Amino acid sequence: MLVLTAKYLIPFYSECSFFSYLTFRSITSLLTAFFIALLIGSPLIRYLKKNKIGQIVRTNGPKEHFLKNGTPTLGGLIIILSIIISTIIWAKLSNPYIWYVLFILITYGMIGFIDDYRKIVSNGNGLTAKWKYLFQSIIALIISIILFMTDTIASEAYLNIPFFKNVILILGIWYIPLAYFVIVATSNAVNLTDGLDGLAIMPIVFVSGGLAIIAWTTGNSYFANYINIPYISLSEELVIVCTAIIGSGLGFLWFNAYPAKIFMGDMGSLALGGALGTIAVLLRQEILLIIMGGVFVIETLSVILQIVSFKLLGIRIVKMAPIHHHYELIGCPESRVIVRFWIVSLLLVFLGLATYLL
Repeated sequence: MLVLTAKYLIPFYSECSFFSYLTFRSITSLLTAFFIALLIGSPLIRYLKKNKIGQIVRTNGPKEHFLKNGTPTLGGLIIILSIIISTIIWAKLSNPYIWYVLFILITYGMIGFIDDYRKIVSNGNGLTAKWKYLFQSIIALIISIILFMTDTIASEAYLNIPFFKNVILILGIWYIPLAYFVIVATSNAVNLTDGLDGLAIMPIVFVSGGLAIIAWTTGNSYFANYINIPYISLSEELVIVCTAIIGSGLGFLWFNAYPAKIFMGDMGSLALGGALGTIAVLLRQEILLIIMGGVFVIETLSVILQIVSFKLLGIRIVKMAPIHHHYELIGCPESRVIVRFWIVSLLLVFLGLATYLL
């Protein structure tokens, strides 16, 4: 928005054309989201504490978590507002990709808010898994069908295969279930990962950084041709969204770092996961997201395998799922688990980028 207003309001716009530079806008998008998150964070925490809007800790979790009972939740509001404001200020709003991501961010955030609110007013009982999944599915199907029906590069229904740049799978109508699965699965995977102070937000920041690099290269025709990757003309503006996510994530971490003063709740985790999944779909890098978001994948698999092994064999493969709780129960301090998961996440993002560029 600022790009358009600057063009008409600044007398010497031609001399101040840096407003239109992607590099400038991506940096300012990050900084804007970061400072908005800081600005919102403290007043929101005070308000939530005053009104006793806090986390309900499940009784079957690690005993150390009982101390977190009552910690303010709904911190996703900090993240979502800072991303939206920063994106609207610095992105070119004529680009439909911006609105696809914001649509998922807002609607999934609303689902998460309803879930968090119900947990607060009903002493821990949020939306049932069936209702949550139904709402997520309807929204994901809507955006998937729109992408498939729209005459843009992203709707040409193909799938990039890492390591094989010249191999592209034409999906046809199967593009819709693929996009649907990536959006819903990523949203729920991030939600499962959000179980320790700051555990989910830093992998989100790392993955967003990786996706920002991919968005910039695929949206740059010269660079795309140079490294032999598909050129997607509209993808360049997704850099602004990715850097806004990074800035908001770092701003939220200011309050969410161990020991956390506030939790993002389902409002934040569902929204951020859905947004990352949507960006990966728009960039045609669904498989690469699995690599870069490997921490989310591992957390999700630990839950699935735990359920399957217990129902079929009557045994638990880990002491408690998701797997970050397993490490707590075998004696690893929470802060150490968090940092080690961050390290693994960063390495997986580097691996994904290496795979993308090779």
